[in-house]
Amino acid sequence: MSIKYPYINNSINPYRDNVQGKANEPICVAGLLDRSKQILGSAYEGGKPDWTLEEVYNRLHENAPRIAIIGGSSDHPAHIMDFQTSARAAIRIWQNGGVPFYFSTPVMCDGTAQSNQGMSYSLQSRNAVAQMVVNQLEAHSYHGAFVIQGCDKQPLGVVSALAHLDRVRQDRGEAPFFASFAPAHVLQGGIIPEELFAELEEVAKRAEAQGAEDIAFDLRDTMAYILQCSSNTAFQGVLQRAKEHGFITQTEHDEYERQLAVHTCDGQGGVCAFNGTGNSSRHLVAGMGLVHPALELLTAPPTQEQVNQSLDCLATMINDPVYGVSNIMAANIKNAIRIHSASGGSTNLMMHIVAAMLYGGYKFSLWDLDEIHHEVPIPDLFNYSLTEGRDIFALATQCCSGSSRGMETLFHELLENGVPMDVEAPTATGTTWLDRLSTKTGALSAGNVKENPIILSTPRRAFSGVDVLKGNFFESAVVKISGMTTHQLNMFDKKCAFVLYYENEDEANKGLLNSKLLDELRDNRSFSFENLLAMLFHNTPELYESYKQLGYEELFDVMVKEGSLKISIIISGQGPVAFGMPEMFTPMQHINANRKLKRLATLISDGRYSGVTYGAAVGHMTPEAKDRGGILYLKTGDLLYLNFREGSLEFLDQEAFQNGEISFSFDTIKSTRHELGEERLSRIKKRQKLIAASNRMLGHTDAAHGVVPLAVSCDAELDYRLDILIPSEKQENR
Repeated sequence: MSIKYPYINNSINPYRDNVQGKANEPICVAGLLDRSKQILGSAYEGGKPDWTLEEVYNRLHENAPRIAIIGGSSDHPAHIMDFQTSARAAIRIWQNGGVPFYFSTPVMCDGTAQSNQGMSYSLQSRNAVAQMVVNQLEAHSYHGAFVIQGCDKQPLGVVSALAHLDRVRQDRGEAPFFASFAPAHVLQGGIIPEELFAELEEVAKRAEAQGAEDIAFDLRDTMAYILQCSSNTAFQGVLQRAKEHGFITQTEHDEYERQLAVHTCDGQGGVCAFNGTGNSSRHLVAGMGLVHPALELLTAPPTQEQVNQSLDCLATMINDPVYGVSNIMAANIKNAIRIHSASGGSTNLMMHIVAAMLYGGYKFSLWDLDEIHHEVPIPDLFNYSLTEGRDIFALATQCCSGSSRGMETLFHELLENGVPMDVEAPTATGTTWLDRLSTKTGALSAGNVKENPIILSTPRRAFSGVDVLKGNFFESAVVKISGMTTHQLNMFDKKCAFVLYYENEDEANKGLLNSKLLDELRDNRSFSFENLLAMLFHNTPELYESYKQLGYEELFDVMVKEGSLKISIIISGQGPVAFGMPEMFTPMQHINANRKLKRLATLISDGRYSGVTYGAAVGHMTPEAKDRGGILYLKTGDLLYLNFREGSLEFLDQEAFQNGEISFSFDTIKSTRHELGEERLSRIKKRQKLIAASNRMLGHTDAAHGVVPLAVSCDAELDYRLDILIPSEKQENR
């Protein structure tokens, strides 16, 4: 049974007041509905088609809700099945008295763009999507949207657009813009074929037999993961090292990559099963209250009934500013940040959350986000693993079976663990979180999942999420604490590290794929002997007396073996202005796929990281190198002090360090290295021309302020603590 949508409460109706839209658009609507019925075939649920051109005209003239179904491009795996979901949505919107339209946006796949020039366009595509969506919604005067949410930058790009337009419309005295998001289902990860697995195991055995235990270990470690686009990069690095050692030929390397690639993705597509930016966005947008729970975590494209549940709820949201997109988002911002933290969400979202709030008209920065994150401790309640059957596809399976309610369950468990959540905030169900959590449908407690639970009742750790760092050579940076095990955190926290400097990602990838990298650093004496001794004393004082008499080469090797040597690999010139802020996923993956390096190395950059990146990865550093930030002036052999638990990263005074003191000083570095900085800036400027001028991010805020157009930031004047609305019945009871 259908629900009747109310007409839009708006004195402005271009379709009533101007004839061209009523002449142009009825055929688009009728054509969409005809195609939808054809696509659904026997699955079509409805009576005889009644979408005549006259009836479409009448609804347009009377200001029936014009609802855009916003899809993505089918060259992205998450949007392969959009045609089916959009068909179901179009039919239901019409049945409910609305007028359905459809358009799609380009959607970049970060996996496809990884390690090529396309990655310099990834972040910019978020703002481009926001602009394109606003353009289309304004040009065709749509009132609301049903969004097929994909991956990478598309989800928060569309959230930003709709929040922005909602704010603009209400400032003009028009009806609020309403929306509901439908995340694409989760793509099941692939499995390495048995024959290929056996061949790779033979490669590992050959490496072992010839003394290359590290390659054998790293290959087996990579084989333990489900197949996904990101694991193919890990294989690439390990197989390259195996080829360099003569364990496989180039032909074998190519064949292994081919077989791994074709067994990675399921044919129906979806969002990859790792907890990267795609699924982190799924959780975040749900935490923002913009996703109906029937569509949140699915293992296949949604059914008609699931689509109907979401679209029917719009009837109570239309015309109510409480349920305008910007208000729902802002009223839920603390919920969203705490869900993002507890679920180990992507570092990318540290920028996208800020950006969405700014687009929605709210003053907001990385520091506001960090304040919310640390108002109360956020426990780690997400027992996610790509090697133990606990990926996001497994979570979706638990939700589809009725044993978990996804983010509602995580919301509940956060409350149970003493984390304050805004239960009175409005959501896309047309009700509050309190109303949703009070329903008896499905299993709310995490304890209802008896086998291999992903969402937990008892925290794994008392802390989680992404932390903001400060330091004496930069203003802000982020590190994903949830992406580091406690053991790994202990390996780097309060340790001193040598800088190994690269001016760009290409140079870094070449260096990190060099199987003799550590040997060359030793043979070239890239780090001073005095600093090596001082690092041994500071990082592993219990070993100092045993090894202080060793010569340079022997000391270097011992410090590698014992983990006393720490290296901060710097990749600069990757910021938004310099190079579009690409992800440093590939160099970090090369570190993680190397047993020696991942015990020694952190990665620090003014670029970004993939949501699937794990390990000691520091990014989003501001000011970026192009803006003469401190990262521009570092060089190989410098010393940094890593203080992750206390949120700092400092440039060390080498003379004091050699005398056993930890003293921080960066005051004179910029002036003494001015010429070096200018040389690097000239190379950054030259390298900028690799990016099309039309897509360079000039005139934008920095990473701590969302990387949004300056005009968007200037218009953001609302206070997210005060300038929000909650459902009236709750307001009256306060």
